[in-house]
Amino acid sequence: MRMRNLREDGFALVLVIVAITLVGLEMFVLTGGSNTMLFQSNTAYLQACERNLVSSGLAWARRNTKGERTSGTTIDLDVAAMNVRGATLSVTIGTPRDKEADVQINTSCSRGRLTLRHNDKYRIECEQ
Repeated sequence: MRMRNLREDGFALVLVIVAITLVGLEMFVLTGGSNTMLFQSNTAYLQACERNLVSSGLAWARRNTKGERTSGTTIDLDVAAMNVRGATLSVTIGTPRDKEADVQINTSCSRGRLTLRHNDKYRIECEQ
């Protein structure tokens, strides 16, 4: 009888070790999935911040296209009030002609190791 109890105890130990291994494997898989979700949510957040920065730059350019004082110069706007860490926004307004002006918007925003940069030209109507 003594030999039988040792085998049952050994079998239970093997089951516990297998269960611990399966839990560890499941944790490994779930960690990979959560890291992917975190990366995707950070990317979506940065894309929204980038759109906000571009919209702010275009709104500023529309309000400041009067006269020659802003033509051709690059202006770095203060974006601290937007509460986006590591964000920059620069606007370059071309010389207005025919009630339109070319505007170069450069943005950069980062979160963790991910950084999004946006460099594009737009054509806007000038205020008179």
